Formats: sequence, C-alpha cells, structure tokens
Amino acid sequence: MPDKDMALLERLDRLYPAVVADILDRVGYRNQVMRHDIRPLYPEARMVGYAFPVLTAEIYHMPDQPYKMELEAVDALSEGDIMVVSKVDHSFWGELLSTAARFRGARGIVVDGFGRDTLPIIEMRFPCFLRGIHVADSLGRLDVMAYNVPVDCGDVRVNPRDLLIADFDGIVTIPHEAAEEVISKAEEKVSGENLVRKHLAEGMPVSEAFKRFGVI
Repeated sequence: MPDKDMALLERLDRLYPAVVADILDRVGYRNQVMRHDIRPLYPEARMVGYAFPVLTAEIYHMPDQPYKMELEAVDALSEGDIMVVSKVDHSFWGELLSTAARFRGARGIVVDGFGRDTLPIIEMRFPCFLRGIHVADSLGRLDVMAYNVPVDCGDVRVNPRDLLIADFDGIVTIPHEAAEEVISKAEEKVSGENLVRKHLAEGMPVSEAFKRFGVI
C-alpha cells in the first residue's frame, strides 16, 4: 500500500467538505457523502486524514479476550489516520481510546454507532463524529472483527487510505485513486468561488454571476 502523502493532506485541509463533494459528483463519484445522522460531537470539530477502517459486529457473549482486536486497532493507528468504524448499534468509543489515538497521531474518528465519555472528549477537542451517545459498554455487545479492511460506514464504502474531510456540514470520503484529481479541481473551484463572492458582495445578480463564472 502506498505511503501517506502528508502534503496532499495539507492541501485538503485548506478546502471544505461541500466543495469536495461537488467535485466528486462532477467526476462520477456520487456516493461519497456519509449519512446525515453521523454528527460531530461538538460543532467546531473538523478533520482531514487517511481512512483506517475498522469492521465491527454484534456479539452475544463475553469474549475470552475482551477488547482484543479493538485495542490492536487503536495501537495500529499512525500519523494522519482517521479511524472509520462500520455500523454497530452500541457504544464503541470513549475518552481513553481518544487519548491513545491522539498520541499516535490520529486526526479523529467516524463511528456509524455510538460513543460515551463525551464531555471529556469535547474538552480535549478530539474530533469524533458519531450517530449518537450511549453509556453502555461495548463488552459482550460488539467486537472488532478486522481492521485496515474495506468497510461500509454511513452508507459509503470506505477503503484503507481513502481520504476524509469532515466538519459541521458532514463527512466526505475521497477514493485514494482519485485524490489528486479531486483535490486539484476543488482548489480551482474555491478560487472561482472567491471571485464570485467578491462580485456578489458588490451587488452582482446571482444569475449573472453563475452565467459568467459557472459557480454558485
């Protein structure tokens, strides 16, 4: 698997999810925006990074080695990663795992499920995007089956080393093979939006602005 291009992340960090989603639509990737019910734990949460997908499943017994694969997954995180967790209807994440993930250089986490210890996580400003909050422990309710494998999260297929950008508007994933093209075109669109914004602020009708610049 190719090394992470941290310079590409820096470029992505200067963009925002809406413009990236628009470009993905235009180049034929029309299912890259996660479901609307996966929300940031606090409004200012924002993250860009490389996907580190985690596959979970419900269980109905107490495992012999509690949390084994979940802890392995957290320990395997590295600089620039965002953990992306498949759908599960139980609490997966908490404060101590956030602390460990941050130490390893992870940029945040997306869980198509629930978390807890939310006030300490908010205080430490670790970006968490969750479907909700639930205090019950995961032990005996869910387990990690594999990590760094393709998963479905928020109705989007996410592969290892896909890129993610997320803020209060939502979560957008970029297939790794299209990252350079999408980011370059998004940068061009932002330049056009900045020009249109100037003309709109000066009173240009929006219909004329769209006709002239093709951006709105």
